[in-house]
Amino acid sequence: MRTITVAGGDLFTLALQYLGDATQWNRIAQANGLIDPTLTGIVTLQIPSVDPAAGGGVFVVG
Repeated sequence: MRTITVAGGDLFTLALQYLGDATQWNRIAQANGLIDPTLTGIVTLQIPSVDPAAGGGVFVVG
């Protein structure tokens, strides 16, 4: 796992950049206790390791 700091943006872009698949944004959300893929302000995030077997998809709360 790696730690990054970003100023705004969204988890889709970060998932594409760091995990190679924008649909894996939910893995970043889960690692950081987030439900909204839109980031505001300066945020420090944990980025999970690349896992080609991990499926992407929709993050469901509940």
